[in-house]
Formats: sequence, C-alpha cells, structure tokens
Amino acid sequence: MLFVSMLVFLLGKDAGAERNSGYCIGNACFTLFRGTSTFSSGQRICRDQGSHLMTVRTSVSSDVLSVLLGNLTGSFWIGLHRLSGCPDPSEELRGFQWVTKDAESDFVNWLPDPDDSCSAARCVSVSGEENFRWSETPCDHQAAGFLCENSFTDPCANLPHTAQQTVLYLTPYGFEVEDMQSSTLPSGTIATLFPSEAKYICGTSNKWLRAPWSCEIEEGGCEYQCAANPSNKPICYCPPGETLSPTNGISCQAEGAGDPCAALRCQQTCYEAAGRHHCGCDHGLQLAADGRTCVDFDECTDERQCPEENSECVNTLGGYTCACQPGYRSVGGKCVDTDECMLAPCEHECTNTPGSYVCSCFKGFTVVEGDPHKCSRYCGQQECPAECDPNDKNQCFCPNGYLLDVDERGSAFCIDIDECESNFCEQGCTNTYGGYACSCPPGFTLVGEHQCKESTSIPPTDAGGLWGGSPTQPGPHPDPTRRPSAVTPGGLAGIIVSTVFVVLLAVIAAHVLLLRRGKKEESAAGATKEREEETHGLQGLSDKAV
Repeated sequence: MLFVSMLVFLLGKDAGAERNSGYCIGNACFTLFRGTSTFSSGQRICRDQGSHLMTVRTSVSSDVLSVLLGNLTGSFWIGLHRLSGCPDPSEELRGFQWVTKDAESDFVNWLPDPDDSCSAARCVSVSGEENFRWSETPCDHQAAGFLCENSFTDPCANLPHTAQQTVLYLTPYGFEVEDMQSSTLPSGTIATLFPSEAKYICGTSNKWLRAPWSCEIEEGGCEYQCAANPSNKPICYCPPGETLSPTNGISCQAEGAGDPCAALRCQQTCYEAAGRHHCGCDHGLQLAADGRTCVDFDECTDERQCPEENSECVNTLGGYTCACQPGYRSVGGKCVDTDECMLAPCEHECTNTPGSYVCSCFKGFTVVEGDPHKCSRYCGQQECPAECDPNDKNQCFCPNGYLLDVDERGSAFCIDIDECESNFCEQGCTNTYGGYACSCPPGFTLVGEHQCKESTSIPPTDAGGLWGGSPTQPGPHPDPTRRPSAVTPGGLAGIIVSTVFVVLLAVIAAHVLLLRRGKKEESAAGATKEREEETHGLQGLSDKAV
C-alpha cells in the first residue's frame, strides 16, 4: 500500500495541468491542478492519479475550496455532472450526481436561479468571484483548472516536535503542506523535521518511521543512496569524498581529516558497527574477498525465495524477480495454469495438462514422427478402407505406404505397398505396414537408413535375424530404421511408366493379330473367287464343245 502511494506521487505533472497545492482533512486529501482543461480531461487526469474530481458533500469540504482557491481567478471543475435528462428542481442535486456515481450529499450550494431547461449545461464549476457557488457550465468549457480528491484510511497524526522545530510534509499525492495545515496525513507521507533535516515516513501502522527505512521506498529517505548491511538493516551511504551527517544519518557532507571510511576505500558504502567501520554494499550485492568491492549475489540460491506454487526465482543484477514457470501465467499474484489448448496448437485434439498440453489424433490417424502437433492417416494392417470425400466418392485417400484399389463391389480400399520389391535397401529388407525396414548382414552397419557399410566389429548374434545369424540393428534401438511410408516420386513414376508400356505392347499385339487375320480372310476370299471363275470357264468350254 505504501509503495502504491509513492507511485502516485512519482506520476508528477500531467500535460496541460500542473499540481499546485493541496490540503488534507479527515480521511481525504484534495489537490489543486492549474491549467486550462475541460471537464473530461480533468476527470481523466484525476483518474490517472488514482483519485477522482472533488466532491463537495459537506460545508467542511466547501471550506477547503476557499483554502485552496483563495484569491485565484477563473472557474475550477468539481466532480458534479448530469449524465442525461433534464434538471429536476425537486431534488437537492437537481438530477446531477457525483463522479462517484451517487447523489448523496449533506450540502448544496447552487447559484440563484439555475437553468432548469433540458438544454442546460451538464457539468459544474466553482469560482472565487461567485463565492464558490455551484455553477452549471458546459462540459467542453476551458476552465482554469480542477480539484482532485483522494480518500485514505489509517492516517497518521502530525509528527510530534518541540516549539523550536518545524515540520514540512510531502504527501504521496505530490504536494507539500506545512505543520498545522493538516490534522491527519495519509500513509506514505514524508515528514522533514527542521533544523536537523531528519526524515520520517508515515507507515501503514499509523506510526512515523525514521529514515533510513526500506530502501525500496524513496531510497529509504537517504540523500544519496540506500543499502542493507549484513544484518539486512537499511543504511545510508555517500559518494567518495563525502560522509554521512552525524546529525540525521541520511544527508552527506564533506569528509573531515582522519575520516576512517577514507582509509577503507569502500566501493559503495561505509558504516560503523561495534566501534569499527566496515564496507557495505547495495541490496542484492555482497562484499568481494578484498573486503571493499561489491559483486552480484545470487539470491535464488536461497530456496525460500519465491515460495508461491508454480513460481521460480530469476536472479537479476542486484536483486531477483519471481516469475511463473513455463506453462503458467500470473493472475492476482498467483501462478495459474495456462490453457494452451485455447490457442489450438494441435491439428486434431488437444488435452490441457498442468503447465503444458498433449496432442492426440482422431481414430484412423497417428501422430507424425518428429512433429507431435500434426497427424497423418494410419492403417496398421494389410488392408483397410479408404477415406473418401462424402461429396465425391471418386476422391479417396490412403495412408502413406498404401495404394488405392477398388473391389468387385466398387468399394475403395487401401492395400499395403511392398517397398522391398523396389529394392530400396542395399541388403536386407523387411516390409512393414505402411513402410519397410532395412538391415545388414553380420559385419556391416546400416548407414543412411538403407545402405550397409562394413564395420570394424561384429555385433552380437541374433538367431532370429534375417541372415540366419545377427542382422545389424539400425542404431541403438531394436526397432528397424523406417523410411517414410509413402512411395518415392521416382518409384511411383517407374510404376506408372511400366504399366503404360505393358498396356501399349498389348494394344500393338492386338492390332498386329487383327491385321494378320484380315489378310488371311482376304486371301481365302480371292482363292475362292478364282476357283469359281475357273469352274465357270471350264463349264463354258464344255457347252461350246457340245
């Protein structure tokens, strides 16, 4: 909470508006911003500061307007507006509401004779010239500024001090107030006590903590830098040539003669403990063996770091960060599992697991070797039905290593290709469903999945091997090395060319037979005709003789 308050202060100025002054009373602080702005831009700037436009619900908060605006001229936005509809004179806020989305108020301060028409302005401003009365103003009007409101709990009372001392307070909302200007102050307020210039911070326990406090907040109040000693207690240190002021322990001053820290030549800080001076380092660093320089310390060696479930410690220079383990993301300070399946990383089915996910395939498919995200068709037997397009029965597909065929009923099916008939392997070959495996005889080693190379040593024998002795197993695993189960482009082209060639030969042979048969029939017909003519001729001669 304290860190968030200081972050609001570090936001500083906003474009077009500058923080000018402020006032705290009760459990709220009000900040004045000067600079021309519309109602919406003022509302946005307040929201960016973690606050909202000022509500004026009581006469006390109305008095704050006179304190902050004083003799300033011009109008200033407050957090009262009308979202829709017409003004309602019967209501105290006349149909307007606060930017906190409520209409609760114990105080109203409208100008006399306000505009009750439906076209009346929807936003409200105040000015000293009109005694800080509420004035209906067009929301796009360029006012002279606006006021923001911050509410808080568990405030600190004013810092106790003597009559000879004064206190200046710097609130986490970026404005300063002098002593007695505010009765309560929010957590994160820094008080500077004069004339010693000692610093205190309002902690979350309603107590003032003297500097140096935690180095993570405003350098612990140190003028130069804050570090932690071996006891993990924050201390201030100064640059070379300067030393800490003994008055407040946070500011730096020039070194005097005989300064014990000068002789140590500390790289970062010098502090006193048990009557002796020692070198120290920033938080996250540790002293090197020479006792004066500082080196990075790996806080992640401490198993107590990042104890949250599914988180891990990441060492950084001078510190560490807690990050979620792979497969987890941070939600509300906790590491929760990331459902990777929402990103559809798998081709078929995805099952989310703690910190990861697993891909699986539909029935009739198997995971692609080397890429667990993809799936390919799988048969696992000599024959299996083909997968056909339901809209086009002629478009059927088979797994790799299978050929498409059609039975006598016209049903498409897939049959395993015997790749061993294509002599892909240099030596032994064993056909498998959808693929094949190459092996080598004793004294040879399988190289490149299908070639055999003579080996210098003979492996142990295996009576069940292809060679009646001991086939060389491809690699350290007993399973044979597999090539992709699909027929290679060259092999498929060879099969097609051979088939076409055989068909062509059959056509040519049939054509030759037909030609020969035609010639024989023509020859027979000619001979018959000649015999008939000869017969007719002989008969004619016979008739003449008679």
